[in-house]
Amino acid sequence: MKTAADVFTIVAMLGGLFFFVAGTLGLLRFPDTYTRLHALTKADNLGLGMVVVGLLPQAGHLVVALKLIVVWLLVMLTSSDVSQLIARAARRQEKGS
Repeated sequence: MKTAADVFTIVAMLGGLFFFVAGTLGLLRFPDTYTRLHALTKADNLGLGMVVVGLLPQAGHLVVALKLIVVWLLVMLTSSDVSQLIARAARRQEKGS
């Protein structure tokens, strides 16, 4: 049973890594601020979710698993707020130019 959990963890972590790399490529390749923000927020939230889901079978205790989930939720909350602030700043800069 431990082997199945290890395989699941590896697959989920690799999936998360794929989305982190895809978000980074989007940041580097997309032309403007809004498309870059979209690529980063979507890919990073999904990537972190897959990493957290992959780590849950390795958590050992319920408290550790709950901490992982809380960290994921806090990152999702703050990343949406920060991307909103960045988009507003980009819009203000466009209007001021």
